[in-house]
Amino acid sequence: MNEPHFDEVLWQAWKAMDLPEGYRAEIIEGAIEVSPTARRSHGLIANRVRRALDRFLDGGEYACHQDVNVIHERKVWVPDAFVAPEDTESCRDEEDMGVRADSVQLIVEVVSPGTRNRDRDRVRKRREYARAGIPVYVVIDDHDGEGAVTLFTGPRPDKADWEDIHRVPYGTEVVIPEGPAKGFAVTEAVTGRLRT
Repeated sequence: MNEPHFDEVLWQAWKAMDLPEGYRAEIIEGAIEVSPTARRSHGLIANRVRRALDRFLDGGEYACHQDVNVIHERKVWVPDAFVAPEDTESCRDEEDMGVRADSVQLIVEVVSPGTRNRDRDRVRKRREYARAGIPVYVVIDDHDGEGAVTLFTGPRPDKADWEDIHRVPYGTEVVIPEGPAKGFAVTEAVTGRLRT
């Protein structure tokens, strides 16, 4: 099979899926991945970051979104939180299945437990978001030592990697350096304290 045809087959299979409540499906690096909704601690952090971003962005043209598909060239992701225009009408994909990745300015993923889940957020989604040219990617990771936040900026779509990568332990402030969320800080109020 040639690549465009395979991507289209995956896209059509993804659209036809009828998952039970509590599950979501994404297309990541040539595979459909089905995962359950978040555990309590994961959801707690994802909701903290969403609420903090909502307060930070309040009154502007951009907002924090959750539970919406981000689509790039027949790939589909459901980030834990992302920043895009408040009014997503102008950035919806052609089939109205979600928003186009080129309208997304920041993505936040909270790493889930389990080797496969950690690999998805730390490695595969990291490459996918770089390929899509997402300007800023933040990984909040309870499973990295005693907890760490990693900030990725300067996407290199041609290399599926990032120019700048800054990792700090929980308790150290991470400030978004660009875009509509410039100046927003991921703090202990979002992550919680260092894990022991």
